[in-house]
Amino acid sequence: MDDKKEKKTFSRRKFISRTATVAAGISIVPRHVLGGVGYTAPSDALNIAGIGVGGMGAANLGNITGQNIVALADVDWKYAAGTFNRYPKAKKYKDYRKMFDDMSKDIDAVVIATPDHTHAITAADSMKLGKHVYLQKPLTHSIYESRYLTQLAKETGVATQMGNQGHSGEGTRLFAEWIQNGEIGDPIEAHSWTNRPIWPQGLERPKEQPPVPATLDWDLFIGPANYRPYHPSYTPWNWRAWWDFGTGALGDMGCHLIDPVYFALNLGQPIAFEGSSSQVNTESAPIAEKVTYYFPERKKLKNIKMPELKFTWYDGGLLPERPEGMIPGKIMGDDGGGAMVVGTKGTIICSTYGRDPYIVGRENDPPKVKKTIPRVSTSHEMDWVRACKEPKGSRTEASSNFMYSGPFNEVVVMGDLAVRLQDLKKKLEWDAEKMEITNINDNEEIRVVTSDKFTVVEGDPKFDTQYATINAKQASQEYIKHNYREGWKLS
Repeated sequence: MDDKKEKKTFSRRKFISRTATVAAGISIVPRHVLGGVGYTAPSDALNIAGIGVGGMGAANLGNITGQNIVALADVDWKYAAGTFNRYPKAKKYKDYRKMFDDMSKDIDAVVIATPDHTHAITAADSMKLGKHVYLQKPLTHSIYESRYLTQLAKETGVATQMGNQGHSGEGTRLFAEWIQNGEIGDPIEAHSWTNRPIWPQGLERPKEQPPVPATLDWDLFIGPANYRPYHPSYTPWNWRAWWDFGTGALGDMGCHLIDPVYFALNLGQPIAFEGSSSQVNTESAPIAEKVTYYFPERKKLKNIKMPELKFTWYDGGLLPERPEGMIPGKIMGDDGGGAMVVGTKGTIICSTYGRDPYIVGRENDPPKVKKTIPRVSTSHEMDWVRACKEPKGSRTEASSNFMYSGPFNEVVVMGDLAVRLQDLKKKLEWDAEKMEITNINDNEEIRVVTSDKFTVVEGDPKFDTQYATINAKQASQEYIKHNYREGWKLS
């Protein structure tokens, strides 16, 4: 590989020295923080840095009020220009590690909204320096990374929050309370769906190699992923489609649309899963897909039993069957998607982000149930700010803190395993503790499309579909725990 393709190097001496002290069990906090690890008086403003501030990061920072935005890091200064202009006093960086080298002592907390493949490494580096972390959904790109951040949150004691804002909403809580009160009987199946992708998917790797824009540090964008030449189809925005950078429609919206079901039913980890889709290739997620998870029986919860449950995800325009009693012409959920739980006595549906739940047949007669789940009276971001200011020992954690969202995100990104390994043509059995698919043999292989072209000859299409033959077990291990590019690591 050419030197130009290798990750740019710079002195990490200061950064390493700081992370080493945390690894030794010493939490580092800014000089103005008093009252114990992670404590800031409620009247004091946090010093917050943003990492990845051109898209959702800009929205998240905009929802944070009364705090100091002191630093902004983004690999694409053109895409981030609006946010830079909004916070003219904040110091600007392309490399978040350089930001920490220069300003660690002046930063209390970070908001991270980079592409999925750099979520884990930016969050981990921040947490090891004692910084509170708000991290966009999906929490991570892989199952192992989710497990790693969950453990790191426990070890460091920093305040955390995943950016699935619907989890803090009233609808998600009503959805759970109605189910747990027995309003639809015992849950027996569940479904979630989205209208996404709303960006191109099912794509092949571009062959053109245009010049890298002067405002973009392409090597930093690549980060821990395998190097590839720049192309504008990767960034901004469209990175969601590409396996190396994103997690497709499932990762993009699953954390919003699966969450009401996962939360209400205390699902935990599945014991098996399987997937099917439109054509899947080695480069990007398919145009449409369906993933089924199988959850074991769980302990009785309040007024309901928790039998074995089959949960199904749909995207790309696919939908579950309309439930019996659904008003003709009425949309299930909303234009963006929805979630549904079918019980022994009825069916409940909510819209995107858990909003506007209703029980089929009782649309105008919602249950009058005691509110037993604590409410979030402010924004999802400000709920995290509140948690940042409370001492570790007596903190009320933010609603989607990593102890909840870490295990949940494992389930979400697990769906990509099901889709990418579908050529095995079987239900995949899952050992959650070991993070391992247990029924793939060492010699099993999958054939995955690498290129699919056709020409029309005398009115008839002539297809030229190329495949890669891949060892399934090795592929599954890489999908579960990525091998990072040289120079990038979690620990």
